Amino acid sequence: MRAKITLAYNGTAYFGSQIQKETPKTVMGELTHILAQLGIDANVVASGRTDRGVHATGQVCHFDLPAYWSDADKLKRTLNKMLPSSMQTKKLSLVDDTFHARYSAKRRVYRYIIKEADSNPFMADFITFLESVNYDEISKNIKLFEGEHDFEHFIKKGSDENSTVRKIYKAFAYKHKGYIILYFEANGFLRSQIRMMVGALLSLNKEQIEENLSKKAKHKIKPAPPNGLYLAKIKY
Repeated sequence: MRAKITLAYNGTAYFGSQIQKETPKTVMGELTHILAQLGIDANVVASGRTDRGVHATGQVCHFDLPAYWSDADKLKRTLNKMLPSSMQTKKLSLVDDTFHARYSAKRRVYRYIIKEADSNPFMADFITFLESVNYDEISKNIKLFEGEHDFEHFIKKGSDENSTVRKIYKAFAYKHKGYIILYFEANGFLRSQIRMMVGALLSLNKEQIEENLSKKAKHKIKPAPPNGLYLAKIKY
């Protein structure tokens, strides 16, 4: 049997989502440890990795279950009792063995949250505070990312990718209760790509972003902080 699980987590507490040899303090490492205590010796596969400090409201994973764990609701309740307060199982269901959290995904949705204000120590881990934001300019320029592009100039150095071409279906900005939300929906994202795109929106003009996208020139981009980024939804 295969379980499909939707997780929410506070990324501040972890060194990213992917299991690392150097530390057990990762999202998948924590989940794998809890599952082992329940007699589930599973390889947990996530829809994609998130960097250190990045959060999720809708990360999807799959893992295979022993036959005696046939009650999905009971497993969900048990996990939520055992998981740390920084993690929550939002949904858990039994799915066909052909389901794959990563390869079955069609689209991935991320949101980046900004507030134009002085930093608040109670919210600093979850929102990027900025002294000033040109919202009108960001609203126009974010649309430049829509479509299929080679995002080679929007990834961190050292990234190992077979292809840097990705298709962004939707990219837009909106305001909600005093916050500025940047929305990105694509078939996939490169390592730190969204943080690099947000960084470009905050520091580059329209022509510079277009030149980076076309690779006619390469303008330096400082990636936006991880704390404002959320993996919001995986669409299958």
